[in-house]
This record gives sequence, structure tokens and C-alpha cells, in this order.
Amino acid sequence: MIKTIVTPQNNSICLAIPNRYIGKEIEVLLYAKDELISEEVSSKKTMADFTGILSDSDYLSLKNNTDQARQEWNRDI
Repeated sequence: MIKTIVTPQNNSICLAIPNRYIGKEIEVLLYAKDELISEEVSSKKTMADFTGILSDSDYLSLKNNTDQARQEWNRDI
């Protein structure tokens, strides 16, 4: 994996692809770091945010794990 930070001087960036990546599917992400920080702050998720995304069995498994974790944290030591 290669990760770098650049500050573009115009609206074009040229990428040099290493030989080991030729012929492979690669992912290229482009975002401003200040946008990422503001998204992290405002992206508090609750279980309701996942309604309809999880199958019933995945939901029950996640709920059971969450309930168990809460019980462990709430116990007297």
C-alpha cells in the first residue's frame, strides 16, 4: 500500500503506478483532510442508522454482542 499527502497547485494530479500494481484493481481516494475531520465529528451513529441494512440474523447477532458488552461494563468489580 502506498499512501501520501499532496497539496495540488492546479486541478490535475499525475499518478505513477508501481509495476507491482499493473493489471490489478486499485482504489484511489481523493478528499480534503479538513472535510474528513468534520465528517468524523458529525458521524455519531446509533443502531437506528443500520435499520434495513442488516439481515435479521446479523441484527440479532450484533444486538446480542452489544447487550453482552454492556452487561460486562455495568457489572460490579
